[in-house]
Amino acid sequence: MFSRLPMFQRQGSIAFKKDLTNILAFAAVLEHPEKKYPSIHVAGTNGKGSTSHMLASVLQSSGYKVGLYTSPHLKDFRERIRINGEPIHEKNVIQFIENHKNFLEKQKLSFFELTVGMAFDFFAEEEVDIAVIEVGLGGRLDSTNIIHPLVSVITNIGFDHMQFLGNTLIEIAGEKAGIIKAKTPVVIGETQEEVAEVFCTAAKQKEAPIYFADKLVTGNFESDLKGAYQIKNIKTVVQTCKLLKDLDYDISEQALRVGLLNVGRNTGLKGRWQVLQTTPKVICDTAHNKEGLSLVMEQLRKESYQTLHIVLGMVNDKDLSSILFLFPKTARYYFCKPNIPRGLDVEELKGEALKFGLIGAAYASVDAAYNQALNNAMPEDLIYAGGSTFVVAELPI
Repeated sequence: MFSRLPMFQRQGSIAFKKDLTNILAFAAVLEHPEKKYPSIHVAGTNGKGSTSHMLASVLQSSGYKVGLYTSPHLKDFRERIRINGEPIHEKNVIQFIENHKNFLEKQKLSFFELTVGMAFDFFAEEEVDIAVIEVGLGGRLDSTNIIHPLVSVITNIGFDHMQFLGNTLIEIAGEKAGIIKAKTPVVIGETQEEVAEVFCTAAKQKEAPIYFADKLVTGNFESDLKGAYQIKNIKTVVQTCKLLKDLDYDISEQALRVGLLNVGRNTGLKGRWQVLQTTPKVICDTAHNKEGLSLVMEQLRKESYQTLHIVLGMVNDKDLSSILFLFPKTARYYFCKPNIPRGLDVEELKGEALKFGLIGAAYASVDAAYNQALNNAMPEDLIYAGGSTFVVAELPI
């Protein structure tokens, strides 16, 4: 799969297909498994992964058999397709590809299109009660957008993947709003004045009830996913669960609270403000765009430490000028390149970072940079590792 199919996470735009033709053809071959169980569809620039895992955890805590499709993975491809937290078995992956190899090659499916089809088929085969489906990129033309969910969820809008989604927040919001379906409720996680009207207009056209979670949800709800930025995601989940209850899903307040407090245990989610050790304290986070990193840097400022060490790597299609200014000049940097074709050359990253007063050394790998940070850090110091999902993927998590 990795070598023969175009994979956006590794290769970038060359693997992106802005068209639903392939996935519709594949779904037909698979006898439309996506129609055989109810689903929830989750899009957004930031927070859609956390929100998807939280929803799955709450539904599991309510006694449902829950399929969860997310991307990208950190360590193992099978992380993308889970039922009640358990990844799809290797034998299922192998059998699925063997069964459909001719079609995959003839139709020239992308890695993502294959994976979406595999997930939908697996959830149908295993007869899940409900599936939580995370959008891969955008919404309107994302391969997951052939489903007709019970609820559509859009966490927020920010600048990311502009080469595909548009150069303004309104254009990007228009692509995300493409997951809104006729007469299907949609939850917006964060009220952003610049784009709220885009969602309201799309919802009105589709006769879809619209709910802005941050204006509707009150009360104190906590999660094992730490980081102040998760508060918005929690409200999104709470509002979505209210709508599911209106659809006769049995989700008690106790199940809601237990599910939110056991996301990692129930679903296997990692890499969101995850503390890897305490002496010195090491934190990693998969935030990789301006909006996500702004929240993470704000959270870092609340930490206590003597010296801050930052292990930093990025991919080569990011607008560095919109990101690097967010990082503290007082930290000690360990620049690295994640081990994927899209990884940004470490010397280029170091040179660009220097323009923003970020000083450090370049290392040949994430592992080398991380180990050097561990060697240099004193017990009272703090190490933060991130800048890319693919940096976190190479850490010992």
